[in-house]
Amino acid sequence: MLDAAVKFDLTAEMPTTNENADITHGACLCGSVRFSVRGALRPIVFCHCGQCRRAQGQFAAYTAAPPESIELNSEAPLKWFDSSVHARRGFCSVCGSSVFWAPMDESYWAIAAGALDQSCELTPLHHIFVADKASYYDILDDLPQFPGSQRGLGT
Repeated sequence: MLDAAVKFDLTAEMPTTNENADITHGACLCGSVRFSVRGALRPIVFCHCGQCRRAQGQFAAYTAAPPESIELNSEAPLKWFDSSVHARRGFCSVCGSSVFWAPMDESYWAIAAGALDQSCELTPLHHIFVADKASYYDILDDLPQFPGSQRGLGT
């Protein structure tokens, strides 16, 4: 389980400018929650914490962007769940798809990579909370692994 002292801070890997003026589109499974992101997206972070496993059905793959660059095209079915004192999760109330994860300070919104309409040529960055990963799979790539957050904080 997550330690109450863990701080979620992926801002070090966040794009600092919108150097890429492209627009990336995404949606939940049923298409009721659609969104657009203008500009650069953070590389993919794989999270193996227990909450992500439960919310995603396995470990989670998230990109991220500043909230001001995300436009919700259909906000009505988007619901937020405060999953801890540190963060909340956005999901579609129609199909149940997990779409967003946001720290309570709203410094960025993590976006489920699988919700994107296209791959956007995103590259993986690292794995976090590997100390919490399920025992039934192995991490077989050469990406950096952190037992807790990317800052080495842990459970």
